[in-house]
Amino acid sequence: MVISKERLAGLPEPVKGIASGAAAAGGHAYLVGGFVRDLVRRIEAGRDGLPEEREFDLEIYGLPPDRLAALLRKYGSVNLVGESFAVYKVTPRGAAAGPDGLDIDVSLPRRDQRTGRGHRGFAVEGDPQLSIEEASRRRDFTVNALLLDPLTGEVLDPWGGLEDLRKGVLRAVDPDTFAEDSLRVLRGMQFAARLGFALDDATVALCRSLPLDDLPGERVWGEIEKLLMKAERPSIGFDWGLKLGVIEKLFPELHACVGCQQEKEWHPEGDVWVHTLLALDIARREARDLPYAKQATVMLAVLCHDLGKPATTAFVDGRIRSFEHEEAGQPPTEALLDRLKVHTLDGYDVRAQVLALVGMHLSPSHLYKNRDNVGDGAFRRLARKLEPELLYRVSRADCLGRSPGVFATDAQEWFIEKVRALGVEEKPPQPILMGRHLLEIGLRPGPEIGRITRAIYEMQLDGRVTDLEGALAAARELLSA
Repeated sequence: MVISKERLAGLPEPVKGIASGAAAAGGHAYLVGGFVRDLVRRIEAGRDGLPEEREFDLEIYGLPPDRLAALLRKYGSVNLVGESFAVYKVTPRGAAAGPDGLDIDVSLPRRDQRTGRGHRGFAVEGDPQLSIEEASRRRDFTVNALLLDPLTGEVLDPWGGLEDLRKGVLRAVDPDTFAEDSLRVLRGMQFAARLGFALDDATVALCRSLPLDDLPGERVWGEIEKLLMKAERPSIGFDWGLKLGVIEKLFPELHACVGCQQEKEWHPEGDVWVHTLLALDIARREARDLPYAKQATVMLAVLCHDLGKPATTAFVDGRIRSFEHEEAGQPPTEALLDRLKVHTLDGYDVRAQVLALVGMHLSPSHLYKNRDNVGDGAFRRLARKLEPELLYRVSRADCLGRSPGVFATDAQEWFIEKVRALGVEEKPPQPILMGRHLLEIGLRPGPEIGRITRAIYEMQLDGRVTDLEGALAAARELLSA
């Protein structure tokens, strides 16, 4: 396969420059990895242009590390990541690094050899003279083992990846090298969802045979995060995770949901696992407009929202009930977050929000049922515990993640209208009365200030205090009592 020079003209100039420089120095540069896979898919689908991916991986053959490093410095700042196998991160001059900029990873061809358990148990050797077949043998799936010459447009396919791309198949490049890193099983999950591909039978059997107990939580979260945040339908990946043994081995809290029956009147779609996967796909759509950390919070909360059902489900008075499953879901959610090492993202306390959302995901429905007796203070107080805007998204996904047309979202829409009208969709109102105001009217420093400000804030939440003048009047009344 040869990709036209017209299409490749849109490649960033530093990528083309490094490839040209390598050729002039007697080497050969190839683009590798996801960019090549996604470009070929785009072409096969008849779509114009290049993938939106802004990360480019170049593998350069025929140049020793010292000559390669000198070449790369002509194009920007260079950061050496691996001494023994020479991986360089290049930030072109004038370009920002990171997700909003342009990153170019440049590496030597290399071979990996397992020396122990875990992701650090490898001896890695960079060798610019390796053959393309030998260097690409270490890649996970054939569709990720394609190479593209950015100067000629030639696509090299040493392992049959082009045919697998056309068939929509994920197939291990080499069973021996694949088995050396069990994280590849989770990569299979997330690629299946993101690409809409199926794993071939031999790769499924290989994945099921691998123990996953050597994976640190951070690496597991890295793949689950991509699955939740990059797939249009995360349910596909989790379904494959069940088939591959990942859910049973790594996520016992989720595995307990498989086969946990629900009352058909409310959940005709099936058991808790089926409902969770349907809700995840809805949540992906519902959360798309939120900042990244809040998107991840909604996705994790929906994934975990019914983890309390296996422990609380019982047959009561002829019906399947799961009383107080919201509160019961918090310990298994905490255990799952512990295993993934999830705490904050971009400075946002994802963990605290997820736990609160799981524990109160039915609140919009409860409030709606009692709407004639619910005052504004209930919404303001709820905003002290979690973000009502996120609760709306989670509750809506829970409601819609069932057989089509089973439940309307009247409760959720009423709820979000109320919290937005009160201005508490993200946080509770700021206290009107501060300690300094009490000092100004002559109160001495001490615990009394805290008692008064807390009492006035409760009045504010109920709407009995709306401005500073009223707050001070209420404070004076409390002081004189």
